[in-house]
Order: sequence, then structure tokens, then C-alpha cells
Amino acid sequence: MSDKSKGRLDRRDFMIASIATVGASAALAGNAGTANAQAQATPPANPASGTVYTGDVIEGKKVISRLDVNDLEPGKKHLLYFQGVEMPTGQHWYVSVTVAKGAKPGKHGILTSGVHGDEMSSVHTVQTVMNQLNPAEMSGTVMAVTDISRPALESMQRRWPNQGRGIDLTDMNREWPGNENGATAPSRHAGLLFNRLLRPNADFAIDFHTGTTGFEVTAFNLGGMDVPEVKAMVELYPVGQIFDNHVYPGVLHNAFMDVGIPSFTPEIGAARHLDTEMSSLFVEGTMNVLKHHGIIAGSMGRTGKDVTVFVGNSAFPVLATAGGLVEHLVKLNDKVEAGQKVAIQRNSFGEVVAEYTSSVAGEVTGQRSDAMSEPGNPLVFILFKKSMPEGAESYPE
Repeated sequence: MSDKSKGRLDRRDFMIASIATVGASAALAGNAGTANAQAQATPPANPASGTVYTGDVIEGKKVISRLDVNDLEPGKKHLLYFQGVEMPTGQHWYVSVTVAKGAKPGKHGILTSGVHGDEMSSVHTVQTVMNQLNPAEMSGTVMAVTDISRPALESMQRRWPNQGRGIDLTDMNREWPGNENGATAPSRHAGLLFNRLLRPNADFAIDFHTGTTGFEVTAFNLGGMDVPEVKAMVELYPVGQIFDNHVYPGVLHNAFMDVGIPSFTPEIGAARHLDTEMSSLFVEGTMNVLKHHGIIAGSMGRTGKDVTVFVGNSAFPVLATAGGLVEHLVKLNDKVEAGQKVAIQRNSFGEVVAEYTSSVAGEVTGQRSDAMSEPGNPLVFILFKKSMPEGAESYPE
């Protein structure tokens, strides 16, 4: 691993310290059963190449268990199903794969969404980009996977409903790069996709997300701007915020980064909702990225230079200390000052039971959209530039 990669890991280690209290009990609970699996989680240095067809066809689309985009006919779009993890019934979760293979050689880009099952605007963004591509006029390849966490998408819920050791809900964006022989279905699914579909076909990758159910976010890009290739891409989007941070290990864009593939995460508003207006900003930015890499031709659309962009390296959470009805006193993208009141909370009698202030100066990047809250829920996230208050930083799931 390069020195640059080591630097990224060091920075994420810093992040882990701030959220250790959240994950420590879960990690301890899983240690004994997954120790061997974790030891094998790193994918092989040279994944096997060559497309493997299973011989199955679903709705006229061929099923693959491994893909090498170099095997596909150039100048065309290819619609395939990837055979994912096996279910208790012996059947498989299939993942939709769209490949726009350019008529000329060039870079390989990957667009992913559906890692969380409640994130509709991210799926729509990727679909819209792919629908605008004409392979006959492209140099290189763009591959889209829009339904990575299929069982979560089936019920439009954030987490994978894992049945392996009793009913459990697994956040698949803590599982990457996965392990084909892991102890849980989400880990095995992640391993299959990363080793056999995603990693072998990527020169760069963009993993699209939204806020989570009950908590909406602004339009922003999340990634490490200390990596020049990432900085160049995130600045091509006409959105108002950039969160300059690598955040958690185990997220998909960090799995790409750890094997030397530049990657980042766009965040597109609220979950369980299709925001076509906000999505259009990310379509425009993604088309700019494809132009930047020489995959498509044409002049650049609007970029970060055309809007006012706030860049922060930390996110301060304002957490509920009581139960009750939440009234926000600020809106998404609002600027706030340290000590400014951002929300109040009332009980069933209408009495104010809590008032909440920001400890930092910055911009609102996320808010609880569910009107009720219990203690411990994040109510507001403030994106800010200075060093975080010790132990306070986290990131909205």
C-alpha cells in the first residue's frame, strides 16, 4: 500500500476514535464469530479476469457471476444481471448492471447506488446519467449498479434484513470490501460484488447516497480532498457543500480508495423521496466528471466555480436529550454561529422540555425530518471547518 493510502487510513483512524462509543458494543459482540472471516476480508491483489456467464437468462438479460467489461462489444449498452449472494432458499439476490461500452478505448468509471434501500434520489441520478450516454460517441466505459442491497430495496428500508443468525438489520455500507466467505449474507454479497464486478472494472468510482429515513441532508459531496484525483472530481459539481473527510472504514468509496481507485460519495437530500430538482445537480456534475476523464466530449456544465461552496472537514451533531416534538429554528444550508439556538422540543403538554444550540460556527448540512424524537437521536448536523470538540464529531447515517 502506498504512503498516500496509509495517510488515508490514519485519518480514518482519527474518525473512529470519535465514534468508538457507538460501535464498540457491536464490534465486541461480533468478534468471536467473525475473527477468521475478518482475517480473509481483504480482496486478492489481482482479481481474476474474464466474464463468466451462468447460462441463466432473466427477463431477456443474461446472468453473470463475474464481469470484465473488456469482453463486451463496444459501441453498445449492455443490460445484465449479476448473481449475488445465495439466500436461505438456495436462490440468489440478483443485481442489475448497465454497461455503456464506448466505441473507442478509454477510462472505466463506475456509478453505484442502492447500497442503502431507502435512497431513491441516488438511484434516479444514476439512471438519468446512464440514459444520457450514447456508447457510439464514447471513449471508455461507464458501468452502473443501482440496486446493490436488493433485500433492503424490496422494503425500501435502509438496512439489509439479514436472517442468518436470527432477525438482524445490517448496514451494508459498513461491510466493504466484504468477504466472499464471511459470516453474514451482506458481507458475502459485498465480497462477491467488489471482487468480481466493481473493483476489476474501475479506474474511478462514485457511490451515490441520500440522507437516511427520518434525517434529511443537503446536496453535498463527501470525500477526502487531500487526494488530488478526488478533489478534482468533487469540485465539478454545482452543489453548495463539500464534506472534506474520509469518514468510516467499511464504506464503499473507502474500499475503492484502499485499492488505489479514486472515489467519493455524493449525498442527495432526503430518503424515501425522489427529488428530481436536486438530482439534476448531481447529473450535471457527474456528466462533468465523465468529460473530465475523457469518456464523453462536450463543454463542461456548471461546476463548483459557479455556485457558492462551503467546505468543511467536520460535522457537529446536535443530539436530542429528551423525548418530544421537535421544532427546527434553522433550515438546511443556513449559516449558524456558535451558541445559536437551532431547535426546541416540546412534550405532550406543549411545554418546552429542551432547547438546542450549536457549539460551532458553520452551515446546516442535515436535520431530523421525523417530527418526534427520543433522547440520543441526531437533530441537526453542522458542517464546520475548525477542529472538532473532543468526542463530539460523528456523521449522519
